[in-house]
Amino acid sequence: MKALFIGGTGTISTAIVKRLVTELNWEVWLLNRGNRNHVLPEGIHQIIADIHNEEDVAEKIKDMFFDVVCEFIGFHQEDVERDYRLFKGKTRQYMYTSSASAYHKPAANYIITEGTTLANPHWQYSRDKIACEEFLMKKYREEGFPVTIIRPSHTYDERNVPLGVHGKNGFWQVIKRMQEGKPVIIQGDGTSLWTCTFNTDFAVGYTGLMGNRHAIGEAFQITGDETLTWNQIYATIADALGVELKPYHVASDFLSAAGDKYGYDFDGSLTGDKSVSVVFDNSKLKHAVPDMRTSVRFDQGVRIALDYVLSHPEECQKEDPEFDAWCDKVIAALEKAAAEI
Repeated sequence: MKALFIGGTGTISTAIVKRLVTELNWEVWLLNRGNRNHVLPEGIHQIIADIHNEEDVAEKIKDMFFDVVCEFIGFHQEDVERDYRLFKGKTRQYMYTSSASAYHKPAANYIITEGTTLANPHWQYSRDKIACEEFLMKKYREEGFPVTIIRPSHTYDERNVPLGVHGKNGFWQVIKRMQEGKPVIIQGDGTSLWTCTFNTDFAVGYTGLMGNRHAIGEAFQITGDETLTWNQIYATIADALGVELKPYHVASDFLSAAGDKYGYDFDGSLTGDKSVSVVFDNSKLKHAVPDMRTSVRFDQGVRIALDYVLSHPEECQKEDPEFDAWCDKVIAALEKAAAEI
């Protein structure tokens, strides 16, 4: 079987590529600019190109056909429109990576299935993903374009620690605050439910849908089955670090208002995603992929991640003094308001 990955070196796609090459004996091609291919195993075939240069890509794949084309960097409708033009008649299956954040916010029911309405007034990212899905499914219904929609939720790997509130440089500054004994901000009261999925578990579900005729014209959410509160997530991280967690709970709408002028889109990432309790019903996926299960619990996955992050400071420890100062300002302002009431 022959697969083409558009991108292929991200948190999710890297695990999938590794599984295909080392365990499932697929012929794997990557179409990207070749900047991060060092993270992948040997045996990968390469098409060096910028996917946004449609004419160049069309020339380079003109004599090629793929069993599966896997799109991981399509964020806008024009991206999937381009892919449709490029790969119509050149693949048996086109797998589009959407997002579970596309599900209705606020949620009508905390149990999420593939039939849950798609609508997110809080986050443009999610609305763009919805537009991509709608275009592709229209092409499937009208022309038989062989699309499969994939909706990941919060997927992480050894280079990432899942958090709710962080700055523009990612998770590290929050870890540093924990290590220094500072309070860390958790959205809401920390009791909303969330699911974090290690990327190797995600890869089992994804690869099980590749070449699967039952997946054509369908959408599948791929997540683990372990559901935790945000308080439990942060406490597990602190336990792995061997430090005391000092949580500071702040309402999501306050965080959104306080973060606007600093360029923090908490209305999207929190109100439109992580502040909402979600429990994913993965029955549809497991029916199509019986091997899908959670093999890396969060306490295990976060230790894997922290071991890597702490031993690779140049790669993973990106400090963010602006976010650190912002956290202190938010906490000080709320403490002052409480004292004055």
